[in-house]
Amino acid sequence: MSDRTYTADEMMTVAASRALRNGQVCFVGIGQPSAAANLARQTHAPDVVLIYESGTLETRPDVLPLSIGDGELAETALTNVSVPEMFRYWLQGGRIDVGFLGAAQVDRYGNINTTVIGGTYLKPKTRLPGAGGAPEIATSARETFILLRQSPRAFVEKLDFITSLGHGSGGNSRAEAGAKTLGPTRLISDLCQMAPHPETKELTVTTIHPGVTRDQIIAATGWAIRFADSVTETPVPELSELAVLREIHARTARAHAGQA
Repeated sequence: MSDRTYTADEMMTVAASRALRNGQVCFVGIGQPSAAANLARQTHAPDVVLIYESGTLETRPDVLPLSIGDGELAETALTNVSVPEMFRYWLQGGRIDVGFLGAAQVDRYGNINTTVIGGTYLKPKTRLPGAGGAPEIATSARETFILLRQSPRAFVEKLDFITSLGHGSGGNSRAEAGAKTLGPTRLISDLCQMAPHPETKELTVTTIHPGVTRDQIIAATGWAIRFADSVTETPVPELSELAVLREIHARTARAHAGQA
């Protein structure tokens, strides 16, 4: 690899991985959050503690899990605990620094929908996998990061269903609802990074990925997206980060094809 040619998904994953600090305890979601968290573990944050919903503590998977029940997680964990202990003692006990979440839809205040899209709850146009542990992660982890490809269908003015609380209706509404944690402090998409406005809590663009324009971000957002007073360019992925990420995906593809 002689240049820094990368895809939008790779840019998003690298930017998300950089948000994790060494030594943090991270509750990881399956999919893109898992790729970002394990990239961080294999690059700048070797002592990040990864926890998955199935009860695997300090797991160090060699390949990305297909689900929280993937044996790779249990086999490479320091220890395994029951799901009730995971949620009651670790998560609700305030021992998780970061919850890393994906979503199907998100609104301007970082509320997440992973339940239904369109129609009614009983007769939706699309029924999604559901909540899982996301509502508890969203309210009990000290802060949450959201990782999601940006489009008008995903970044919507109004959610069809609120699965997991972000900043509610903005302002102090999250605290008024009883949540004592920070909620979403960062959203990373394939176009930019966002953070909640200090007062309104509306997600605001803080960095734009290289080669992306403001017009692209506006067109990919279902609400009138706001930009911070000082918007910077997201640093490009390093060659070493791309190499590690691609090897993770290559190992995962071989393993899932039965070729590992």
